[in-house]
Amino acid sequence: MKRLITLSLALTFTAAQAATTITIATVNNPDMVTMQKLTPEFTKKSPDINVKWVVLPENELRQKVTLDVASNAGGFDVATVGAYEVPIWAKNGWLDPLTPMFAKNPEIAKSYNLDDIIPGVRKALTVNSNLYAVPFYAESSMTYHNKDLFKAAGISMPQSPTWSQIQGFAAKIHNPSKGVYGICLRGLPGWGENMAVFSTVMNTFGGRWYDKDWNAQLDSAAWKNAMTFYVDTIKKYGPPGATGNGFTENLTLMSQGKCGMWVDATVAAGFLSDPSSSKITKSVGFANAPVGPGTPKGNHWYWSWNLAIPKSTKKEDAAFKFITWATSQEYIALVAKEKGSWASVPPGTRTSTYNNPNYKKAAGAFSGLVLGAINSADVTNATKEPVPYTGIQYVAIPQFQALGTQVGQFLAGAISGQTTVDQALKQAQDAAQKAAKEGGYQK
Repeated sequence: MKRLITLSLALTFTAAQAATTITIATVNNPDMVTMQKLTPEFTKKSPDINVKWVVLPENELRQKVTLDVASNAGGFDVATVGAYEVPIWAKNGWLDPLTPMFAKNPEIAKSYNLDDIIPGVRKALTVNSNLYAVPFYAESSMTYHNKDLFKAAGISMPQSPTWSQIQGFAAKIHNPSKGVYGICLRGLPGWGENMAVFSTVMNTFGGRWYDKDWNAQLDSAAWKNAMTFYVDTIKKYGPPGATGNGFTENLTLMSQGKCGMWVDATVAAGFLSDPSSSKITKSVGFANAPVGPGTPKGNHWYWSWNLAIPKSTKKEDAAFKFITWATSQEYIALVAKEKGSWASVPPGTRTSTYNNPNYKKAAGAFSGLVLGAINSADVTNATKEPVPYTGIQYVAIPQFQALGTQVGQFLAGAISGQTTVDQALKQAQDAAQKAAKEGGYQK
């Protein structure tokens, strides 16, 4: 008996020693916290893999993960990366291509069903025919409006409005004496704040950041028309202090019934439909993001948080098992069970989610528009004229984080009246030209 007990303990100890531990770096948002909470469901399926979590605020996550993968330190086996980083890191050789891994693991490939990933989402994570990350959740942009305010003004929102129509609607609804503003748009400076929305406006006015030879185009007529329109619309029909309003502030204004319209991320649809956080659940309406006079391209932005495997890992197989589990149809169903609602599942990644009757019932008022917006968001074809970069509301080069924030500050200066649109564009053009030269993009 003693021998059997000793042998059993030895085998248990050996098995524990043989288990592979993977370290996952992720952002501290609610969806990722849920993923961490559901990890025991993964280890039940893969008892030979232990999971260690490093959960950080977004800015800190970017800094630490970038340093780790760039230096080939190998501190992380799975990294949470944004759609902006994926093509940059792939071209730098910092990420393992996943396409060969799916080919090497036909059983995982079959159950995972890559064809179920929404085409635009998959395309944004693909470089030179290789997939470099799998999407955890994704979003695009759309137009929200208060149907009660529209009815009172005798107007109705088309499913696919133009920016000119939006401005006209804003003029009819705007009533600041009663605390109601025609439209709320982001004025808070930042590449992921006011520039996310403004870049889609600029796209549809026919603008682009660079021509094919990386010459900056921010002094073009399209940019001037777009910025003039954006600034005038906010000044005339937006709330006061708009340069302090980003996504969160405008969400609050819209949910409290203070805005006639709001153009922003599709993820807000769930918040505005939630009675615990919104006063307009019965009056909120949904439409596509507006288009300008130049082109319908680039009106719907694209963003996603994704799971990728750094090139520096020595635990590729275990990491691959985890990321394919955490972005699978099975995982989405687990979240619905955990949260008690299909409206709470990670959105924007799989066609099957939008075909699911339970999801349709929970999010039917907006799910079709969201899916259409994501499907139409093409990061490789978002401008009227050809460009050398990918991205819709950003330019996928390392210099854009600084450049986009700079231009966002110039835009905010024009909104606040500290500078003119012409002055803001002159500064923006100089900054963009400098970024292209310093980045070595110009021949």
